[in-house]
Amino acid sequence: MTMEDYLHFEEEAFKTPNHGDIVDGIVVRVDPDEVLVDIGAKAEGVISSKELGMRGDVDSELEPGDQIKVYVLQPENEEGNVVLSLRRARAETTWLVAAEKQVDGTVIDADVREQNKGGLIVNILGLRGFLPSSQVARAYAGSLESLVGKRIPVKILEVNRKRNRLIVSQKAAEDEDRARKREELFTRLQTGTVVKGTVSGITSYGAFVDIGGADGLIHISELSWDRVSKVTDVLQLGEEVTVKVIKLDPEQTRISLSLRQLQQDPWERLVQSMPVGSIVEGQVTKTKKYGAFLQIMPGIEGLLHISELSWDHVERTEDVLKVGETVQVKVIGIDTARRRISLSLKQLSAPPATLVPNGHRQHEYPTEEDEN
Repeated sequence: MTMEDYLHFEEEAFKTPNHGDIVDGIVVRVDPDEVLVDIGAKAEGVISSKELGMRGDVDSELEPGDQIKVYVLQPENEEGNVVLSLRRARAETTWLVAAEKQVDGTVIDADVREQNKGGLIVNILGLRGFLPSSQVARAYAGSLESLVGKRIPVKILEVNRKRNRLIVSQKAAEDEDRARKREELFTRLQTGTVVKGTVSGITSYGAFVDIGGADGLIHISELSWDRVSKVTDVLQLGEEVTVKVIKLDPEQTRISLSLRQLQQDPWERLVQSMPVGSIVEGQVTKTKKYGAFLQIMPGIEGLLHISELSWDHVERTEDVLKVGETVQVKVIGIDTARRRISLSLKQLSAPPATLVPNGHRQHEYPTEEDEN
Protein backbone atom coordinates (compact mmCIF):
# COMPACT_ATOMS: atom_id res chain seq x y z
CA MET A 1 0.00 0.00 0.00
CA THR A 2 1.40 3.40 -0.97
CA MET A 3 1.40 6.35 1.38
CA GLU A 4 -1.35 7.95 -0.74
CA ASP A 5 -3.51 4.85 -0.43
CA TYR A 6 -2.88 4.72 3.31
CA LEU A 7 -3.87 8.34 3.82
CA HIS A 8 -7.03 7.81 1.74
CA PHE A 9 -7.90 4.74 3.83
CA GLU A 10 -7.41 6.67 7.07
CA GLU A 11 -9.53 9.53 5.77
CA GLU A 12 -12.37 7.20 4.84
CA ALA A 13 -12.13 5.31 8.11
CA PHE A 14 -12.44 8.39 10.30
CA LYS A 15 -14.68 10.52 8.09
CA THR A 16 -17.79 11.75 9.87
CA PRO A 17 -20.91 10.62 7.97
CA ASN A 18 -23.50 13.16 6.86
CA HIS A 19 -27.26 13.12 7.13
CA GLY A 20 -28.73 11.13 4.26
CA ASP A 21 -25.64 9.00 3.60
CA ILE A 22 -26.08 5.28 3.11
CA VAL A 23 -23.07 3.48 4.55
CA ASP A 24 -21.90 -0.08 5.13
CA GLY A 25 -21.86 -1.43 8.66
CA ILE A 26 -21.33 -4.57 10.74
CA VAL A 27 -23.68 -5.49 13.58
CA VAL A 28 -21.73 -5.46 16.87
CA ARG A 29 -24.48 -6.08 19.43
CA VAL A 30 -28.23 -6.66 19.41
CA ASP A 31 -30.10 -5.30 22.44
CA PRO A 32 -33.85 -5.39 23.11
CA ASP A 33 -34.31 -1.72 22.26
CA GLU A 34 -31.44 -0.98 19.87
CA VAL A 35 -28.71 -2.38 17.66
CA LEU A 36 -25.08 -1.29 17.83
CA VAL A 37 -23.36 -1.03 14.46
CA ASP A 38 -19.73 -0.47 13.49
CA ILE A 39 -19.71 1.90 10.50
CA GLY A 40 -15.95 2.61 10.54
CA ALA A 41 -16.33 6.15 11.88
CA LYS A 42 -14.95 7.64 15.12
CA ALA A 43 -18.12 6.63 16.93
CA GLU A 44 -20.35 3.58 16.62
CA GLY A 45 -23.83 3.90 15.26
CA VAL A 46 -27.09 2.89 16.86
CA ILE A 47 -30.36 1.74 15.33
CA SER A 48 -33.44 2.14 17.49
CA SER A 49 -36.08 -0.58 17.38
CA LYS A 50 -38.49 1.65 15.44
CA GLU A 51 -35.89 2.15 12.69
CA LEU A 52 -35.27 -1.56 12.15
CA GLY A 53 -38.21 -2.27 9.91
CA MET A 54 -41.92 -2.80 9.74
CA ARG A 55 -41.92 -5.58 12.31
CA GLY A 56 -39.54 -3.99 14.83
CA ASP A 57 -38.47 -7.43 16.06
CA VAL A 58 -34.77 -6.93 16.90
CA ASP A 59 -33.82 -10.53 17.58
CA SER A 60 -35.35 -11.99 14.41
CA GLU A 61 -33.95 -9.27 12.14
CA LEU A 62 -30.27 -9.07 12.94
CA GLU A 63 -27.40 -10.97 14.52
CA PRO A 64 -23.87 -9.89 15.51
CA GLY A 65 -21.54 -10.04 12.52
CA ASP A 66 -24.25 -9.31 9.93
CA GLN A 67 -23.14 -6.90 7.21
CA ILE A 68 -25.82 -4.30 6.50
CA LYS A 69 -26.39 -0.96 4.84
CA VAL A 70 -27.71 1.80 7.07
CA TYR A 71 -29.07 5.30 6.54
CA VAL A 72 -27.58 8.19 8.58
CA LEU A 73 -30.37 10.04 10.36
CA GLN A 74 -28.10 12.13 12.63
CA PRO A 75 -24.28 12.40 12.45
CA GLU A 76 -24.03 12.55 16.26
CA ASN A 77 -26.47 12.37 19.18
CA GLU A 78 -26.06 13.42 22.82
CA GLU A 79 -24.08 10.27 23.58
CA GLY A 80 -21.75 10.89 20.64
CA ASN A 81 -23.18 8.05 18.55
CA VAL A 82 -24.32 8.18 14.93
CA VAL A 83 -28.08 7.67 14.72
CA LEU A 84 -28.89 5.13 11.98
CA SER A 85 -31.91 3.62 10.27
CA LEU A 86 -32.09 0.20 8.67
CA ARG A 87 -35.64 0.86 7.50
CA ARG A 88 -34.69 4.05 5.64
CA ALA A 89 -31.60 2.43 4.13
CA ARG A 90 -33.70 -0.37 2.71
CA ALA A 91 -36.25 2.12 1.39
CA GLU A 92 -33.59 4.35 -0.22
CA THR A 93 -31.85 1.32 -1.69
CA THR A 94 -35.14 0.17 -3.09
CA TRP A 95 -35.67 3.58 -4.72
CA LEU A 96 -32.23 3.24 -6.31
CA VAL A 97 -33.16 -0.23 -7.56
CA ALA A 98 -36.42 1.18 -8.94
CA ALA A 99 -34.46 3.88 -10.79
CA GLU A 100 -32.18 1.21 -12.27
CA LYS A 101 -35.20 -0.84 -13.35
CA GLN A 102 -36.62 2.23 -15.06
CA VAL A 103 -33.39 2.86 -16.99
CA ASP A 104 -33.06 -0.82 -17.96
CA GLY A 105 -36.73 -1.07 -18.94
CA THR A 106 -37.10 -4.23 -16.88
CA VAL A 107 -40.55 -5.82 -16.57
CA ILE A 108 -41.31 -6.60 -12.92
CA ASP A 109 -44.32 -7.79 -10.93
CA ALA A 110 -46.53 -5.48 -8.88
CA ASP A 111 -49.34 -6.28 -6.44
CA VAL A 112 -52.49 -4.24 -7.02
CA ARG A 113 -53.71 -2.93 -3.67
CA GLU A 114 -56.60 -0.58 -4.42
CA GLN A 115 -58.40 1.50 -7.01
CA ASN A 116 -58.84 5.26 -7.01
CA LYS A 117 -60.39 7.71 -9.45
CA GLY A 118 -57.20 8.01 -11.50
CA GLY A 119 -56.12 4.41 -11.66
CA LEU A 120 -54.64 1.78 -9.34
CA ILE A 121 -52.34 1.81 -6.31
CA VAL A 122 -49.73 -0.94 -6.50
CA ASN A 123 -46.95 -2.34 -4.31
CA ILE A 124 -43.78 -2.68 -6.35
CA LEU A 125 -40.42 -3.65 -4.83
CA GLY A 126 -41.96 -2.78 -1.47
CA LEU A 127 -42.74 0.78 -2.61
CA ARG A 128 -46.08 2.44 -3.21
CA GLY A 129 -46.60 3.00 -6.92
CA PHE A 130 -49.33 4.40 -9.12
CA LEU A 131 -50.72 2.80 -12.28
CA PRO A 132 -52.75 5.41 -14.24
CA SER A 133 -55.90 4.12 -15.92
CA SER A 134 -54.42 5.14 -19.28
CA GLN A 135 -51.55 2.70 -18.69
CA VAL A 136 -53.70 -0.31 -17.81
CA ALA A 137 -53.55 -3.22 -20.28
CA ARG A 138 -56.11 -3.00 -23.05
CA ALA A 139 -58.01 -6.07 -21.86
CA TYR A 140 -58.75 -4.40 -18.49
CA ALA A 141 -59.27 -0.82 -19.69
CA GLY A 142 -62.95 -0.87 -18.74
CA SER A 143 -62.73 -2.93 -15.55
CA LEU A 144 -59.96 -1.66 -13.26
CA GLU A 145 -61.63 -3.11 -10.18
CA SER A 146 -61.10 -6.65 -11.50
CA LEU A 147 -57.33 -6.16 -11.11
CA VAL A 148 -57.43 -5.38 -7.37
CA GLY A 149 -55.73 -8.17 -5.45
CA LYS A 150 -53.89 -9.49 -8.50
CA ARG A 151 -50.19 -9.56 -9.32
CA ILE A 152 -49.46 -8.02 -12.71
CA PRO A 153 -46.35 -7.33 -14.82
CA VAL A 154 -45.44 -3.65 -15.20
CA LYS A 155 -42.65 -1.37 -16.38
CA ILE A 156 -41.55 1.69 -14.39
CA LEU A 157 -42.16 4.94 -16.26
CA GLU A 158 -41.08 7.51 -13.65
CA VAL A 159 -39.10 7.56 -10.40
CA ASN A 160 -39.13 10.79 -8.38
CA ARG A 161 -37.67 10.17 -4.92
CA LYS A 162 -38.08 13.76 -3.73
CA ARG A 163 -41.81 13.65 -4.39
CA ASN A 164 -42.15 9.95 -3.45
CA ARG A 165 -43.68 9.34 -6.86
CA LEU A 166 -43.40 6.06 -8.70
CA ILE A 167 -45.41 5.68 -11.94
CA VAL A 168 -45.77 2.30 -13.64
CA SER A 169 -47.38 0.97 -16.81
CA GLN A 170 -49.02 -2.37 -17.42
CA LYS A 171 -49.58 -1.47 -21.07
CA ALA A 172 -45.84 -0.96 -21.68
CA ALA A 173 -45.10 -4.37 -20.15
CA GLU A 174 -47.81 -5.90 -22.31
CA ASP A 175 -46.39 -4.28 -25.45
CA GLU A 176 -42.91 -5.59 -24.67
CA ASP A 177 -44.26 -9.06 -24.04
CA ARG A 178 -46.18 -8.98 -27.33
CA ALA A 179 -43.09 -7.75 -29.18
CA ARG A 180 -41.11 -10.69 -27.82
CA LYS A 181 -43.86 -13.16 -28.64
CA ARG A 182 -44.24 -11.61 -32.11
CA GLU A 183 -40.55 -12.15 -32.80
CA GLU A 184 -40.78 -15.75 -31.63
CA LEU A 185 -43.92 -16.23 -33.69
CA PHE A 186 -42.30 -15.13 -36.94
CA THR A 187 -39.41 -17.55 -36.39
CA ARG A 188 -41.74 -20.56 -36.27
CA LEU A 189 -44.57 -19.53 -38.59
CA GLN A 190 -44.61 -20.57 -42.24
CA THR A 191 -47.00 -20.02 -45.11
CA GLY A 192 -49.54 -22.81 -44.92
CA THR A 193 -49.33 -23.19 -41.14
CA VAL A 194 -52.69 -23.78 -39.44
CA VAL A 195 -53.04 -21.98 -36.10
CA LYS A 196 -55.68 -21.17 -33.51
CA GLY A 197 -56.50 -17.65 -32.41
CA THR A 198 -59.07 -15.26 -31.01
CA VAL A 199 -60.86 -12.52 -32.94
CA SER A 200 -59.39 -9.30 -31.50
CA GLY A 201 -60.86 -6.72 -33.87
CA ILE A 202 -63.47 -6.33 -36.60
CA THR A 203 -63.44 -3.79 -39.43
CA SER A 204 -65.39 -3.28 -42.64
CA TYR A 205 -62.63 -4.99 -44.64
CA GLY A 206 -61.95 -8.00 -42.42
CA ALA A 207 -61.18 -9.37 -38.97
CA PHE A 208 -58.00 -9.29 -36.88
CA VAL A 209 -57.09 -12.47 -35.06
CA ASP A 210 -54.66 -12.71 -32.13
CA ILE A 211 -52.63 -15.84 -32.81
CA GLY A 212 -50.42 -15.58 -29.73
CA GLY A 213 -48.11 -12.61 -29.93
CA ALA A 214 -49.31 -10.92 -33.09
CA ASP A 215 -52.54 -10.04 -34.86
CA GLY A 216 -53.15 -11.44 -38.32
CA LEU A 217 -55.76 -10.16 -40.76
CA ILE A 218 -58.46 -12.25 -42.39
CA HIS A 219 -59.56 -10.15 -45.35
CA ILE A 220 -63.29 -10.23 -45.96
CA SER A 221 -62.64 -12.14 -49.19
CA GLU A 222 -60.93 -14.90 -47.17
CA LEU A 223 -63.76 -15.41 -44.69
CA SER A 224 -65.87 -17.76 -46.78
CA TRP A 225 -66.40 -19.17 -50.25
CA ASP A 226 -69.80 -17.48 -50.06
CA ARG A 227 -70.12 -13.79 -50.76
CA VAL A 228 -69.82 -11.93 -47.43
CA SER A 229 -71.44 -8.52 -47.01
CA LYS A 230 -70.61 -7.97 -43.34
CA VAL A 231 -67.75 -9.47 -41.35
CA THR A 232 -70.04 -9.91 -38.35
CA ASP A 233 -72.17 -12.30 -40.41
CA VAL A 234 -69.27 -14.76 -40.08
CA LEU A 235 -67.23 -13.81 -37.00
CA GLN A 236 -67.79 -12.16 -33.63
CA LEU A 237 -65.35 -10.32 -31.36
CA GLY A 238 -63.73 -12.73 -28.90
CA GLU A 239 -64.60 -15.82 -30.95
CA GLU A 240 -61.98 -18.58 -31.13
CA VAL A 241 -61.12 -19.64 -34.67
CA THR A 242 -58.75 -21.92 -36.56
CA VAL A 243 -57.09 -20.18 -39.51
CA LYS A 244 -54.46 -20.77 -42.18
CA VAL A 245 -51.43 -18.52 -42.70
CA ILE A 246 -51.39 -17.49 -46.37
CA LYS A 247 -48.79 -14.69 -46.34
CA LEU A 248 -46.01 -13.45 -44.04
CA ASP A 249 -44.25 -10.09 -44.12
CA PRO A 250 -41.69 -10.04 -41.25
CA GLU A 251 -40.39 -6.57 -42.16
CA GLN A 252 -43.86 -5.03 -41.82
CA THR A 253 -44.85 -7.60 -39.17
CA ARG A 254 -47.96 -8.40 -41.18
CA ILE A 255 -49.67 -11.76 -41.27
CA SER A 256 -52.44 -12.62 -43.73
CA LEU A 257 -54.84 -15.35 -42.68
CA SER A 258 -57.64 -17.32 -44.29
CA LEU A 259 -60.70 -19.01 -42.92
CA ARG A 260 -62.15 -20.17 -46.21
CA GLN A 261 -59.04 -22.11 -47.27
CA LEU A 262 -59.73 -24.52 -44.43
CA GLN A 263 -63.18 -25.16 -45.89
CA GLN A 264 -63.90 -27.42 -48.84
CA ASP A 265 -63.78 -25.59 -52.14
CA PRO A 266 -67.36 -25.65 -53.44
CA TRP A 267 -66.03 -25.98 -57.00
CA GLU A 268 -64.72 -29.43 -56.09
CA ARG A 269 -68.27 -30.47 -55.21
CA LEU A 270 -69.68 -28.73 -58.27
CA VAL A 271 -67.70 -30.75 -60.79
CA GLN A 272 -68.87 -33.96 -59.14
CA SER A 273 -72.51 -33.11 -58.52
CA MET A 274 -73.44 -30.69 -61.32
CA PRO A 275 -71.91 -31.73 -64.66
CA VAL A 276 -72.87 -29.99 -67.91
CA GLY A 277 -76.48 -30.85 -68.75
CA SER A 278 -77.60 -30.96 -65.14
CA ILE A 279 -80.86 -29.31 -64.11
CA VAL A 280 -80.32 -27.26 -60.94
CA GLU A 281 -82.18 -24.78 -58.80
CA GLY A 282 -80.74 -21.29 -58.33
CA GLN A 283 -81.64 -18.05 -56.60
CA VAL A 284 -81.19 -14.75 -58.41
CA THR A 285 -78.62 -12.66 -56.51
CA LYS A 286 -78.33 -9.74 -58.92
CA THR A 287 -79.43 -8.66 -62.39
CA LYS A 288 -77.42 -6.85 -65.05
CA LYS A 289 -78.20 -5.60 -68.55
CA TYR A 290 -76.40 -8.67 -69.94
CA GLY A 291 -78.14 -11.24 -67.72
CA ALA A 292 -78.55 -12.50 -64.17
CA PHE A 293 -76.33 -14.16 -61.58
CA LEU A 294 -77.80 -17.12 -59.72
CA GLN A 295 -76.46 -18.86 -56.63
CA ILE A 296 -76.76 -22.54 -57.38
CA MET A 297 -74.93 -23.80 -54.28
CA PRO A 298 -73.19 -22.19 -51.29
CA GLY A 299 -70.21 -20.23 -52.57
CA ILE A 300 -70.99 -20.63 -56.27
CA GLU A 301 -72.82 -18.32 -58.64
CA GLY A 302 -73.49 -18.92 -62.30
CA LEU A 303 -74.30 -16.52 -65.13
CA LEU A 304 -77.60 -16.78 -66.92
CA HIS A 305 -76.93 -14.66 -70.02
CA ILE A 306 -79.80 -12.54 -71.32
CA SER A 307 -79.78 -14.57 -74.55
CA GLU A 308 -80.42 -17.73 -72.47
CA LEU A 309 -83.49 -16.34 -70.70
CA SER A 310 -86.01 -17.13 -73.41
CA TRP A 311 -86.31 -18.29 -77.00
CA ASP A 312 -88.02 -14.96 -77.58
CA HIS A 313 -86.04 -11.73 -77.68
CA VAL A 314 -85.60 -10.16 -74.22
CA GLU A 315 -84.89 -6.43 -73.87
CA ARG A 316 -84.37 -6.29 -70.10
CA THR A 317 -83.28 -9.02 -67.69
CA GLU A 318 -85.73 -7.69 -65.10
CA ASP A 319 -88.63 -8.43 -67.48
CA VAL A 320 -88.00 -12.14 -66.87
CA LEU A 321 -86.27 -12.46 -63.48
CA LYS A 322 -86.25 -10.55 -60.20
CA VAL A 323 -83.62 -10.57 -57.41
CA GLY A 324 -84.51 -13.18 -54.80
CA GLU A 325 -86.51 -15.31 -57.23
CA THR A 326 -85.75 -19.04 -57.32
CA VAL A 327 -85.83 -20.85 -60.67
CA GLN A 328 -84.66 -24.06 -62.27
CA VAL A 329 -81.91 -23.73 -64.87
CA LYS A 330 -79.70 -25.96 -66.99
CA VAL A 331 -75.90 -26.08 -66.68
CA ILE A 332 -74.54 -25.46 -70.20
CA GLY A 333 -70.88 -24.74 -69.48
CA ILE A 334 -68.26 -25.11 -66.71
CA ASP A 335 -64.84 -23.45 -66.75
CA THR A 336 -63.09 -24.72 -63.58
CA ALA A 337 -59.85 -22.86 -64.34
CA ARG A 338 -61.65 -19.50 -64.45
CA ARG A 339 -64.24 -20.65 -61.88
CA ARG A 340 -67.17 -19.76 -64.09
CA ILE A 341 -70.40 -21.57 -64.88
CA SER A 342 -72.92 -20.76 -67.61
CA LEU A 343 -76.63 -21.39 -67.18
CA SER A 344 -79.69 -21.46 -69.38
CA LEU A 345 -83.38 -21.03 -68.67
CA LYS A 346 -84.65 -21.36 -72.20
CA GLN A 347 -83.00 -24.74 -72.83
CA LEU A 348 -85.38 -26.32 -70.33
CA SER A 349 -88.01 -26.10 -73.06
CA ALA A 350 -88.01 -27.03 -76.72
CA PRO A 351 -87.24 -24.25 -79.21
CA PRO A 352 -90.07 -22.92 -81.36
CA ALA A 353 -90.56 -24.78 -84.64
CA THR A 354 -89.69 -21.63 -86.59
CA LEU A 355 -86.17 -21.46 -85.07
CA VAL A 356 -83.40 -22.85 -87.25
CA PRO A 357 -81.61 -25.74 -85.42
CA ASN A 358 -78.50 -24.63 -83.60
CA GLY A 359 -79.42 -21.05 -84.48
CA HIS A 360 -79.17 -19.84 -80.90
CA ARG A 361 -75.98 -18.39 -79.46
CA GLN A 362 -74.50 -19.68 -76.19
CA HIS A 363 -73.07 -16.97 -73.95
CA GLU A 364 -70.76 -17.26 -71.01
CA TYR A 365 -69.51 -14.29 -68.97
CA PRO A 366 -69.88 -10.68 -70.14
CA THR A 367 -67.33 -9.10 -72.43
CA GLU A 368 -66.16 -5.49 -72.05
CA GLU A 369 -68.86 -4.52 -74.54
CA ASP A 370 -71.49 -6.20 -72.36
CA GLU A 371 -70.22 -4.38 -69.25
CA ASN A 372 -70.41 -1.04 -71.04
